[in-house]
Amino acid sequence: MLSWLPEKPVDFPPVSSALDEPDGLLAAGGALTPDWLLAAYRRGIFPWYSDGQPLLWWSPNPRMVLFPERIRVRRSLAKRWRNAGFGVTANTAFDSVIDACAAPREGDSGTWITGAMRDAYCRLHDMGSAHSLEVWQAGELAGGLYGIALGPVFFGESMFSRKSDASKIALVALARSMQAGGGRLIDCQMHTSHLASLGAQDIARSTFVSYLDQWLGQLASEAHGRSSVAGAATWPFAPLPAQT
Repeated sequence: MLSWLPEKPVDFPPVSSALDEPDGLLAAGGALTPDWLLAAYRRGIFPWYSDGQPLLWWSPNPRMVLFPERIRVRRSLAKRWRNAGFGVTANTAFDSVIDACAAPREGDSGTWITGAMRDAYCRLHDMGSAHSLEVWQAGELAGGLYGIALGPVFFGESMFSRKSDASKIALVALARSMQAGGGRLIDCQMHTSHLASLGAQDIARSTFVSYLDQWLGQLASEAHGRSSVAGAATWPFAPLPAQT
């Protein structure tokens, strides 16, 4: 049965109790506050719901992940990055990235990034736990991604492209930065053929959670969320590559 969570205390059921259908649905309720969100990611759980639904929490099985050293960069992508004038930055336009990720996609007029979800992740960015990568071309935002960084793990939330391959370049830049800076794993949440083509793979949920237990230890949100000036979260890995 689906667990219904009160707003306090912060307490999730074990991820092994998540439903098989729909895959990974674990609980409803709780709150989109930093303590709930950081506790969720530490346990391999993420929020995903639409307007008009209650707040839903998920932990699918299997879990799609990308080990940074296994990023797959085709020659055509590397050439495009070198020759098309793309530049990559971190945490310079978080609000713009999350707004672009929330914008309707071709063939899909809806979005799961509700106003409440946007506000929650902007707050985590202000705390230093949520980060964005921006891909620029000719001074305009061409693509990017955002997510949560806890220790050596980056929990990817969403990505977008306004120019061909821009989101791929953001992901490659993330993987290269993590590989050089001690990052161990990028959580991609659910399987897509697009991410699989870039080297992501499915692993058992139990394996994913064991990695989190090994690398993150006991959750202490005050240790993961450093106080910082709004919009000025510090990039937690190595400097971003200029190209690959």
